[in-house]
Amino acid sequence: MAKAFVIAETENGARELCAGARSIADGVVLCIAGAPAVTGVADSCVHIDVPAGNVVDDAYASVIKAFDASGADVVLAEQTLHALSLVGRLAAAKGAAAIAGVTELDGDVASSMYFGGTGVRTAKPATDVKIYTVVAGTFDAAAATGTDAVEEVAFEAPAAAVVKTGSEALPPASVDLAGADAVVACGRGFQAEEDLQFARDLAAKIGAEVGCSRPLSEGVTWFPREAYVGVSGQMISPKIYFAIGVSGQMQHMVGCAGAGTVVAINKDKNAPVFKQCDYGFVGDLKMVLPELTAAL
Repeated sequence: MAKAFVIAETENGARELCAGARSIADGVVLCIAGAPAVTGVADSCVHIDVPAGNVVDDAYASVIKAFDASGADVVLAEQTLHALSLVGRLAAAKGAAAIAGVTELDGDVASSMYFGGTGVRTAKPATDVKIYTVVAGTFDAAAATGTDAVEEVAFEAPAAAVVKTGSEALPPASVDLAGADAVVACGRGFQAEEDLQFARDLAAKIGAEVGCSRPLSEGVTWFPREAYVGVSGQMISPKIYFAIGVSGQMQHMVGCAGAGTVVAINKDKNAPVFKQCDYGFVGDLKMVLPELTAAL
């Protein structure tokens, strides 16, 4: 079997990708730049401390050296901004083929959605070094195993390095859809913001995160951007997904295509969501949700 090199930015992403790497490789090396090292998930963790005056993207020279030293021929990368930038540099340096948006990996054959999620494409890299960027939720983070070994690798600034003159921390994310086993998603069927409490009550009862369709995030701004599920938002794979007041348009349903079970609630019996769910309730959400919550 091959040896895998994992590029991650977050702890949960590292756990997921290292778990997936174990299924296709004998050895797993995790590489993290500009974020805390994660242990117990790989055979070793290569950690690159990025100086305050530099940007994570410029750690690519150090990442490439770490990859060369690892002896790996398979790369799995988290789909975050910094990880994508680093893996893109690595692919260019190695002349390697890269497949993006992977939702399933069988050996070296990757499945990914295309044409806005209307189809699934299978492909495999034709180069010796095989690179995949992986959608969150594709692998089971709980299955990750490894050692506490950490190798500190020096940051090597490129000749044309970006100089960071300042930064401002964003507010912490109020929702973690990618790591949730259950998600309650709200759509345009919610006519008033106060009605969202019905969804929050259900979520609290079952230990779920609350998400939304695009109009509730970018239209009326009832939800933060990170709560939006859809083709240009979050792509998630919870065990159960409640689509409440969601019509079921393709742009939204692509985002929850990896869900184990989909439950829909909509007062329109002809809503497209009922053709894409496992269980459906036809009725006013303000009547159905309280009864469902009480019954659980």
